[in-house]
Amino acid sequence: MLFHFCAATPPLFVLWIIMAQVAGQEDREKTTALKDLLSRIDLDELMKKDEPPFAFPKTLEEFEYAFNEYGQLRHIKTGEPFVFNAREDLHRWNQKRYEALGEIITQYVYELLEKKCNMTKETLPVDATEDEPTGFIYLSPDALSNPSKLLVLIQGSGVVRAGQWARRLIINQDLNSGTQIPFIERAMQEGYGVMVLNPNENYLEVEKSTKSPLPSPTETSDEPAEKRERKDDKEGKKKKEFYEKYRNPQRETETERIPIRENGSSEEHVLYVWDHFVSRAAAKNVFIMAHSYGGLSFVELMNQRESEVKNKVCAVALTDSAHNIWLQETTKSTQDWMQEHCRNWVSSPEPLDTTLEPMMPDCPRVSAGTERHELTSWMSFDSIFRFFSEFHAKEGEEAEETSNSVTTRSGSHKNRHQDL
Repeated sequence: MLFHFCAATPPLFVLWIIMAQVAGQEDREKTTALKDLLSRIDLDELMKKDEPPFAFPKTLEEFEYAFNEYGQLRHIKTGEPFVFNAREDLHRWNQKRYEALGEIITQYVYELLEKKCNMTKETLPVDATEDEPTGFIYLSPDALSNPSKLLVLIQGSGVVRAGQWARRLIINQDLNSGTQIPFIERAMQEGYGVMVLNPNENYLEVEKSTKSPLPSPTETSDEPAEKRERKDDKEGKKKKEFYEKYRNPQRETETERIPIRENGSSEEHVLYVWDHFVSRAAAKNVFIMAHSYGGLSFVELMNQRESEVKNKVCAVALTDSAHNIWLQETTKSTQDWMQEHCRNWVSSPEPLDTTLEPMMPDCPRVSAGTERHELTSWMSFDSIFRFFSEFHAKEGEEAEETSNSVTTRSGSHKNRHQDL
């Protein structure tokens, strides 16, 4: 029986090998046919036909949207909220349209800061020349002269600019939740001067030069034909993947970024504004509110100007702060100061202001009453101003106690002098 099995095995094995070779040959033929078909398609032409031009309206009116009495963005004809997917299966085009609307929103918020809040724009750097890139911040009329209180607002990272917490909230929810306008108005009502920082305005974007670079040695005509063919195949594959992923988008203008002097990052910006504005303000009590990455930038400010911040800043409200005292290598004295003067409202399912377990030995963590990161500032609105008021009252009591102590000492010296 064993002999028969062994004798029968070689023919079957040979037949299996032949069948596998035939199947492999068929797969290769199919692959070759597919490559031949793709090579006949003019992908550049197909891209232009498949995707509409990136030509979008320049104003809200042209977009046919407006903010209603509740600060909600609505279509002026249908009354419907903003629709992201204006064209099905064209995600990249829809994203570009959304970004174009976002730029209009940015200018709209700037107008609100200037007209509704009566704030003025201050150019950065303060000694900028005419031909260098510049940024700016916004100041209330008494930001530098208010002798009592100053509120400094620092947003997170990304596309948001001065006066915004979250573009998504402005477009999809309302102006109150997505902008800093309610914080500015409340602060002014309570007697604060206000500074609105612009930590994401870090560079000027310009179009790259159209001059073609000189060919590299590997691109010369004496390159082996076999190597050029492999390169062409690789580039063809990249082009096909690009087409399938993005539905053949149009070619975009290449740009380069020229950094703004001493404001090339959020951290640099916060430090610069501290040195040139906050530290020179007349206010005895400075209050800082920072969201997300703004919290990291504040902690970096403490690393650079620890004694100045401790002397000038009364209290700091953070919302879902991105800071990390270990990675940022803060000192023990900074951590102790943050424990006493800071509070971080974080995204959590717990009710608003519920005390949460500390993750690091820095500032106390409490719930913002929402699990949405971008909503933490708005949901903590009233709690933050109560927190500031408590600290201001405490500072006032301590100042009064100090004054009374000095008066008492002065009086006792006077009495001793009379006795003599």
